[in-house]
Amino acid sequence: MSRVWFIVWALVIWQVAAWAFAPQKPAPPAAPTGGPGYGSNEAISVDGRAGLRRETTLAFERPYGSRCAGEGRKQFVASVDYYYYRRQNDMEHYRKTFGQAGADYIAKQWSSGDDKRLERLTQEAYAQGYLALSDFGDVGRKLAEVVVRGERVVARSCAS
Repeated sequence: MSRVWFIVWALVIWQVAAWAFAPQKPAPPAAPTGGPGYGSNEAISVDGRAGLRRETTLAFERPYGSRCAGEGRKQFVASVDYYYYRRQNDMEHYRKTFGQAGADYIAKQWSSGDDKRLERLTQEAYAQGYLALSDFGDVGRKLAEVVVRGERVVARSCAS
């Protein structure tokens, strides 16, 4: 009986060793998730962009007097700057990550009617002196410069 157990034990050890030291088959490449130009968690990004548009619109709807000083100015500038930061950042990174399909996709995503309205409101705030390009960070300023190009500052609303 002990010889039978020895043979069973030897077979088990041999099987474990064969599994442990056998060459591994390479894993098959992962199937692409998402669509052309975006990844699998794009639904979260779409919701985030919609929320960002709402928050930025609310910043433009606050009283004009709050845009010039104190906490109201900080919130106004931060909201508008963050909107342009996210938009510019997406435009740069979708191109790097997904190529031309990503660039086309994100350009379409950031060209909604709400985005056009926010561009117009930014141009008006710039022309009236409520915003300056120096209010924007480096990333957001790239796109803000394009949006306000050709606009003249006709009033210094926050100068008084």
